Amino acid sequence: MGARARWVVLVGGFIAYLFDALEIILLSLALPAIRQSMQLTATEAGLLATATLLGIGLSSVLAGYLADNFGRKKALLASLLLFGTFTALLAVVPNFELFLLFRFIAGFGLGGVWSVVSAYVVETWPSRHRGRAAAFVLSSFPIGGALAAVASGLFLPDWRLLFLVAGAAVIVPVLIVALLFDESEQWRDEHTEPVSMAQIFTGSRARTTILATLVASFALTGWWGASTWLPTYLSSVRGVPPATVALYMTVLNLGMFVGYNVFGLIADRIGRRAAIIASLLGVGVTLPLYALTANQTALLWFGPLFAFFAAFTGLFGSYLGELFPTRMRATGAGFCFNVGRGVSAFAPLALGALTAGIGLSGGLLICAGFFILAGLVTFLLPRTDGRQLKGTPVHEEAAAGPRAG
Repeated sequence: MGARARWVVLVGGFIAYLFDALEIILLSLALPAIRQSMQLTATEAGLLATATLLGIGLSSVLAGYLADNFGRKKALLASLLLFGTFTALLAVVPNFELFLLFRFIAGFGLGGVWSVVSAYVVETWPSRHRGRAAAFVLSSFPIGGALAAVASGLFLPDWRLLFLVAGAAVIVPVLIVALLFDESEQWRDEHTEPVSMAQIFTGSRARTTILATLVASFALTGWWGASTWLPTYLSSVRGVPPATVALYMTVLNLGMFVGYNVFGLIADRIGRRAAIIASLLGVGVTLPLYALTANQTALLWFGPLFAFFAAFTGLFGSYLGELFPTRMRATGAGFCFNVGRGVSAFAPLALGALTAGIGLSGGLLICAGFFILAGLVTFLLPRTDGRQLKGTPVHEEAAAGPRAG
């Protein structure tokens, strides 16, 4: 693809993933109003978040299959339309059971956006810029979180109108993709036969798939466990006033945005795998500082420091895609990342149960352990850096040696 197509993918992918983040975070911000309006128990409210992440986890099968068999553009449009429609439908949902079902279905679309956008970036940007390009696109997640906070301030406690507006607004990335995106040339060139989930578990690729899924599961369990309870930790354990908690979380998201883009540059310098290891170990070391700090001024600064290192999700976008050949890239990378998100669905519930015995600070320390574990397992995965992707994964190209001609 030419330079224009690369920049269209970069900007359009940023906007598409921004809406992915906005839709996920809106639920947590609207949950108090939803609980009061629908008279939900704490368990029922938690299930709404779990249903979303489970839908995202199962999307690894559907979205990857669509992208690898019918094209990146069609799969991305389908994902955006799916979660946009079922988010807007929450405006008229009559009961808890249907709310749960709609969030589960929306999760299928939410998981598909990450898979397809990551594949697009890997297939349109050259290797020397691929790490920073993918990290930039996925750094829209904290920006989406900030916009979700703004939207919540404008519309809550009317959560029905909030979801209607948020769902309808997905028309923006839909039009960008429909009108400006071209189909991936690499996918067109390499798509010669149908792709199935079984193919990512054949031969030596099975080991890579399993290890990468473990890394994503450990890392995202640590992340969703910690991030879900951070506002509660700040207010109930450290005594930060509720109005100030919003400031703390805003600064934290800014630190994350900077971290994504700095680590994208690092990834292109020292390699994708090395950057992921540095990110995971860094967040594993800085999160305990956050968990054990009582001084509120120190907490304000340790938050963005911890979030700065939490750049691994942005790095996964380029690295996981490079582990698989073009014809099965969305299936393979999407499976590893979104199964990890599905597993992490249980992290907030598990951490909530643990806090009864060890407190929120102890729970955050356990989350730090998951980051360390993910970093150590990443050492077992192959390096992928410095080669243009063709029909085989980069590490298999390296093993095969130079090609004739």
